[in-house]
Amino acid sequence: MFFERHEGGERAILVHLEGLDEQRQEDPQEFIELVRSAGAENAGFLTISRHQPTPRFLIGSGKVDELRALVKASEGELVIFNHTLTPSQERNLERELECRVIDRTGLILDIFAQRARTHEGKLQVELAQLDHLSTRLVRGWTHLERQKGGIGLRGPGETQLETDRRLLRVRIKQITKRLEKVRSQRDQARRARRRAEIPVVSLVGYTNAGKSTLFNTLTVSEVYAADQLFATLDPTLRRIDLADIGPVILADTVGFIRHLPHKLVEAFRATLEESSQADLLLHVIDAADEERESNVDQVHHVLGEIGALELPMLEVYNKIDLIDGFEPQIQRDEDGVAVRVWISAQQGRGLDLLAQAIAERLGDDIVQERIQLDYAEARLRAQFYAAGAVLGEQIGEDGRQQLEVRLQRSDFNRLLKREGWQPEQFLQQHTLQ
Repeated sequence: MFFERHEGGERAILVHLEGLDEQRQEDPQEFIELVRSAGAENAGFLTISRHQPTPRFLIGSGKVDELRALVKASEGELVIFNHTLTPSQERNLERELECRVIDRTGLILDIFAQRARTHEGKLQVELAQLDHLSTRLVRGWTHLERQKGGIGLRGPGETQLETDRRLLRVRIKQITKRLEKVRSQRDQARRARRRAEIPVVSLVGYTNAGKSTLFNTLTVSEVYAADQLFATLDPTLRRIDLADIGPVILADTVGFIRHLPHKLVEAFRATLEESSQADLLLHVIDAADEERESNVDQVHHVLGEIGALELPMLEVYNKIDLIDGFEPQIQRDEDGVAVRVWISAQQGRGLDLLAQAIAERLGDDIVQERIQLDYAEARLRAQFYAAGAVLGEQIGEDGRQQLEVRLQRSDFNRLLKREGWQPEQFLQQHTLQ
């Protein structure tokens, strides 16, 4: 759509409706940011007060005339609505305005098409685009219609429109099959991580909240990060080491947005499953955004759609450098559990507190026991020392070693299984009262 023009973006007229009910209301500033992220040039912004949309144009016929005049005066090439248009409304507006018209869903799809870098991401975007396009095919190919008869028009009895629809269905089926294979591969990778008992921490949050900047800082990576919406589209996983916890997989995921098109949620389900299967969610929030509470609600809504809302969550309020006099801190609930951390990923402030809070939340399941080992279990004693798990040691009256060990349960279980023990059985026979 936009990326065909190399000298600059298309000149776009932006249309925003006010007065709609709260569920359908959109943020005009976010709309402008979306258009900027897509690479279009803002040639005009028209705000229309409308309590009840019209079936034909969404807006009234008088506003259509006003919009047509604005398009001609500004030499606009494209009109973008900050709302969802039906296929017939889109066609009617294009006929009246004599230029291309797209809605909010089409705009987001275009941004996703530009951002997709991996094969999987491109497949997911194409699937969402084809789903969107399938309802917008019109009888615009009547010169190729084969049902009329006559010279050059005799054929199998299938119109070009029907051919297009059939080809779309075939392509959608192919992509769906490939994405099912991707999902299967991701499931295998997740099962392998579970067998290794490596916890997964997934970054989620509203788009442009600073997830990729935080990810890069924590993992010393170079994932693409920019001050624009949907800078990250493809999921990225990296391994980090935390004190008391050991290795952890950190996952960076696509940002959420209010009224995220359902087709995109469906298409990106394989990607979003990285979040739904995580051991801990880091909900990154732009602390300086005036709409942050609304954005938090939107993230919770999408997490609910993918079945991840019940997972353990740590809120990370980012960008405190944009708030005067605010210092990094951990906030806890009445039980002393870390629930919120205030940081600046850009300046690297508060990252030690974040690591501490993550370790606390993941370390809820830490084993700390006094155990007694027989002489023949010297190898097991050496394994505990190698893992840095021994807090203290003394010799019992019977000459056996008594160790106080502290270790993440996943590492504790893995160590014992490697030595041929079932953890429950070992604790029953070796724990000192």
